[in-house]
Amino acid sequence: MKKTVCFNFLFAAFYLFTTVAFAQDYDILIKKGHLIDVKNGLDKVMDMAIKDGKIAAVGDNISARKSKTVINAEGLFVSPGLIDIHGHHFFGTEPNAYLSNSFTALPPDGFTLRSGVTTVVDAGGSGWRNFQTFKEQTIERSKTRVLCFLNIVGSGMKGGATEQNLGDMNAKLTAMVARQHPGIIVGVKLAHYSGFDWTPTERAVEAGNLADIPVMIDFGGSEPELSLETLFMEKLRPGDIFTHAYAHVQRRTPVVNANGKVEEFALAAQKRGIVFDVGHGGGSFLFEQAIPSMQQGFKPNTISTDLHTGSMNGGMKDIVNVMSKFLNMEMPMNELIATVTLNAAQAIKRTDLGHLSEGAVADVTLLNLKEGDFGFIDTRGKRMKGTKKLECELTIRDGKVVYDLNGISKSEWNEN
Repeated sequence: MKKTVCFNFLFAAFYLFTTVAFAQDYDILIKKGHLIDVKNGLDKVMDMAIKDGKIAAVGDNISARKSKTVINAEGLFVSPGLIDIHGHHFFGTEPNAYLSNSFTALPPDGFTLRSGVTTVVDAGGSGWRNFQTFKEQTIERSKTRVLCFLNIVGSGMKGGATEQNLGDMNAKLTAMVARQHPGIIVGVKLAHYSGFDWTPTERAVEAGNLADIPVMIDFGGSEPELSLETLFMEKLRPGDIFTHAYAHVQRRTPVVNANGKVEEFALAAQKRGIVFDVGHGGGSFLFEQAIPSMQQGFKPNTISTDLHTGSMNGGMKDIVNVMSKFLNMEMPMNELIATVTLNAAQAIKRTDLGHLSEGAVADVTLLNLKEGDFGFIDTRGKRMKGTKKLECELTIRDGKVVYDLNGISKSEWNEN
């Protein structure tokens, strides 16, 4: 009897020892990837571990035995999940409603995760009148984290006369709905107004002040033209966002003048704290604006897509394609990653995002930098040659692999 008790004790001790010794502390371990985390000053090859949807550890030579899944990221860049602060995702079936519960907007999960985007901001599709529909229909049904710039027009971005209705631009109601959804409604959007009138801008900024959130403005179209310098230096506040920074459209002064020089007031505005966002879209990005700007040090604070049905198959394509354009315009990789991670998170006051700090949400993007002979197109159909191109290899959202281009997170089919 004593021998049996002794044997059972030794067996239990051995089992406990081996269980503790070989316990798998992590759900996912990313090995030997080139981490770029601007907030924490990381720009080197390291390991990163994930547990329960959070970043659990970042360091050198984390043991593979400690993780259920091990991803070999050698030769890949590992960044925080990409943040696209200008997309259009209030998709629906309402006719003649443009980007507000209609056919021109896109369901996020089909276009974001495969491009490394884990967080997208819908830029003005909904206003205070129909935000609840957008929330229930898209925000609550998407794997992608969907946030919102609430349109100053109560009915949202329905196009045409609806967006010219000063009577539906209510700062107090816009701010009230924004305050009811902190962290989800992250800003106010003004777009497409064509009147010679500062009232829409002033009401958007008023709503931003009342809700303590930034304004994103798609400016231009008035006849006669409103002053871009006045917008930057008098109407907008530091932290407000000017999207379509490298466009050259009718009735809006471009940032690069006819002499190929960046306007001094644009440089001064960026120093003042105006956030310059790419907002590529289907008609708002020209190499004749972007290349001289980059050469003269006028770089974007944030890179975004302006994704919708009118841009997804043109020169824009997706966020990594837009990033690749700037990479070939000699933007350093750490600055490039900052525009779609830390800078973007700061622009929308979501500083819990955009970094790989221990304890942060495990939104992670693995990027493959390819070298070869590539071509990139702007929205006027002009081509720029390039030798570098980024491709999304794998996306992790909230600690789970949601896109894996080549199956690097999976075991071989003939392994046990």
